[in-house]
Amino acid sequence: MHIKFMELVFAGLLLVATAAEAALPIQHWQMDNGVRVIFVENHDLPLLDVSVEFPAGNSRDDKSRPGLASMTHHLLTLGAGGMTEEEISRRMADIGASLGGSFDQDRAGLRLRTLSSERERDQALGIMARALLSPDFPEAVLEREKTRSIAELKEAKTQPEFIVGREFNSMIYGTHPYALSSMVEPESIAALRREELVGFYRAHYRADHAVIALIGDVTTAQAKEIATRLTSSLPRAEGEPQPLPAAPLLKGEARKIAHPATQSHILIGQPGMTRNDPDYFPLYVGNYVLGGGGFASRLIEEVRQKRGLVYSVYSYFLPLQQSGPFQIGLQTKREQADEALAVVQKTLRDFIAKGPTEDELKRAKQNLVGGFPLRIDSNKKILDYLAVIGYYRLPLSYLDDFSGKVEKVTVAQIRDAFTRRVQPDNMVTVVVGAD
Repeated sequence: MHIKFMELVFAGLLLVATAAEAALPIQHWQMDNGVRVIFVENHDLPLLDVSVEFPAGNSRDDKSRPGLASMTHHLLTLGAGGMTEEEISRRMADIGASLGGSFDQDRAGLRLRTLSSERERDQALGIMARALLSPDFPEAVLEREKTRSIAELKEAKTQPEFIVGREFNSMIYGTHPYALSSMVEPESIAALRREELVGFYRAHYRADHAVIALIGDVTTAQAKEIATRLTSSLPRAEGEPQPLPAAPLLKGEARKIAHPATQSHILIGQPGMTRNDPDYFPLYVGNYVLGGGGFASRLIEEVRQKRGLVYSVYSYFLPLQQSGPFQIGLQTKREQADEALAVVQKTLRDFIAKGPTEDELKRAKQNLVGGFPLRIDSNKKILDYLAVIGYYRLPLSYLDDFSGKVEKVTVAQIRDAFTRRVQPDNMVTVVVGAD
């Protein structure tokens, strides 16, 4: 079954890519219990991909219990509806299906890939429904996973890349809920109790906060039946989820952390943009020129190609419900850290002041538009976009409009957006492995 499943996946990629180039016929509806559903019918492959997500990510943690959201989500598939984790794993393997999770600052949920034939689909959806509707949170499994998580965290806290990312996130968000993921400690994991996981699940995994995304070999009527099966017995909440506060305004701050690593790990940045940001496309396209375009980027040209100070340097915006991070990252020899940092800062300031050249912008648009079909060349990739469109309430035409909006971005728009939104004097800088 596994071999047949993979053969179907790879043999059909070309068909999916061809379909993705055309306008996606996205359907959308809201169920009586408030669940929002977004669906694409695609019979090119005998596959079904499903995601169900809730506003239950890291930012929903209680400050006294950082790590609770993550542990709750992790245990959803480790015992549910009276089935042990071994039974769940074996029954999914028997039909060649996979059940995994999605988790970030905003969202938490489950994702399923299964053959669309009735037997396989029914069994896979039955297991997914148990995990969503009746997780058991077994005490023994919780204790085991706490031990594992504590060991992993202690090991991670010795690694410079983990240290710099954790410190950076803490500095740019301060007391904002997005900083809660940086507050998880072995002690806070050890303190988690089963009743707290149950309470978090009941508070945040609610029907009218849920978003279901589906793509694959089922009809609209079948998709509606699937959505009902997965969420019909979830309780409803009273009103919308508590809105997250706006990301904080920063004052420039630099922090150096000693570490025996041979290279310095450096992050620079600030809160950046939201998923629905009016400056999304100027910032997105501009960042491709600045540091998101690999060897075609300004930062690579100035820091690596001209001066040989790094192997790689990058920048990106991570849009979230509130302003996700804008981040520039690099690694360099300890003795070159100050020089590399100075070049990065100058390159950023020059880019903000002048924007990209017309030639840089032209090449960026060609690469972004030309490469876009590869970003939606499989059902799995399309599902990722459907989940984002559904959760953040983006226009249903988002994928169809993407290339046109990239093409319309001008140098003046990029310069204006970066001037208003990116403030080098107010950024935080973290260097781990400093002399």
